[in-house]
Amino acid sequence: MSADKIAGGVVHQLPTDLRKALTASPKALAAWQSLTPLARNEWICWDITVKTAETRRNHVERTVSELIEGIRRPCCWMGCIHRTDKAISPSVQWVLSRQSKSSRR
Repeated sequence: MSADKIAGGVVHQLPTDLRKALTASPKALAAWQSLTPLARNEWICWDITVKTAETRRNHVERTVSELIEGIRRPCCWMGCIHRTDKAISPSVQWVLSRQSKSSRR
């Protein structure tokens, strides 16, 4: 499969670093292509919503390895906060409010 034909998510386009990692692993790429657009969006958002380049590299590597293992969504993650087609759930609002309070310390 051509790298430019790899599907993105609902809100997020596939970033270059994740595209390269998926292209390098046929098994991860096949798993990626079998995901729903919403599930792909969750992985992309999980990969890009980090603070450091090192954490992003770790997330991209984990995405590939977990796809190979058959995991279809990022575990223990609150979900994409960038979607405008649905309201943020009360549980996600709570997590976000806790994050903003901890960053003020």
